[in-house]
Amino acid sequence: MEFDFTWLLWSLPLAFALGWLASRFDLRQWRFESRQAPKAYFRGLNHLLNEQQDQAIDAFIEAVQNDPDTSELHFALGNLFRRRGDYDRAVRVHEHLLSRADLSPKDRQRAQHALAQDFLKAGLLDRAEAALVKLDGTPFEAEARLARLAIYERTREWNKAAEVAELLEHAQRGSFRLRLAHYRCEQATALRQHNRTTEALTLLETLVADAPESARGWIGLAELRHSLSNTEGAWEALRQLCLHVPSHVPLVAHNLAIWAKLLQRTAQARELLHSWSARHAPSLDVTQALAHLEADPTAGRQLYIEHLRREPSLVAASLWLAGEHWGQGEEEKLVKQSLDRACDPLKRYRCAACGFEARQYFWQCPGCQSWDSYPPRRVEEL
Repeated sequence: MEFDFTWLLWSLPLAFALGWLASRFDLRQWRFESRQAPKAYFRGLNHLLNEQQDQAIDAFIEAVQNDPDTSELHFALGNLFRRRGDYDRAVRVHEHLLSRADLSPKDRQRAQHALAQDFLKAGLLDRAEAALVKLDGTPFEAEARLARLAIYERTREWNKAAEVAELLEHAQRGSFRLRLAHYRCEQATALRQHNRTTEALTLLETLVADAPESARGWIGLAELRHSLSNTEGAWEALRQLCLHVPSHVPLVAHNLAIWAKLLQRTAQARELLHSWSARHAPSLDVTQALAHLEADPTAGRQLYIEHLRREPSLVAASLWLAGEHWGQGEEEKLVKQSLDRACDPLKRYRCAACGFEARQYFWQCPGCQSWDSYPPRRVEEL
């Protein structure tokens, strides 16, 4: 049977026509999808500008479904989830990005950083730490180390905090000398709590030798020496503080006066504090310490008058009036109680970063967690 070439002639144009129709259909579909993705993307962007996060998330989800290979849409969606507090979904988006084999190294590092931020915001500090460690050697290294430093401070892992602070110091990402000194002081406190006093003493002595500008180091060393009945060494530590960190003398003036009396060094302490007062603004703590050193109560009260001549102070006036007897017993008591109550807020310390006030002095603010944000002066003196 001979082959009929007529069918071949008919089939070739038919195949061409079907192929052309199929290509047109695919092209239309591609054009439709490519139009849909930008529309969803720009709709989401418009919702973002209008601070409509929920609608923006819906629009970006639609955009991602239309174009699942676009990493930028995934980053935008993950960031939106995190900002809304939907940390589980943010983690899933960024983990999905990290699982992709076609992701560029730059985007992989960016996704790792975003994942670490998700864990930080969610309060999953152990997982955040593990994610941040993986950012060593990347452009996010400095930021990741600062975040790890904050984690170690929150969890009070002072050894790890000191290691990271030293890395940042060596990388010239700022000065961390005083921050390191605080960590060493915290380590010394922990050693004392575990009855490892000798190690704590060695640590503090090394600290003040390496960082004499650390007021906390000198104060911690003085207190530790005093607890070991080494009042001579404690007084010497405070004297060194007066030389190296004079701004913090008001914090130690009281102990300086008490220990000077025990060691019969009243004249030396008085000279030290008077010299400090002549070079600095009046300090209530220093004035009180000088009054305590005076053998004659009248001479001590006169110091408050001299303080008032230099700077008006309700607290100083109240301290002067405390030694006066000028009225009926009950009336005098009521007036002095009222003055004490009015002076109480003025005796507090105030954080310069957030304004948190406290009766005691803090090296790290309980409110904003800033280090060295408390001026060593009372509220009335600021």
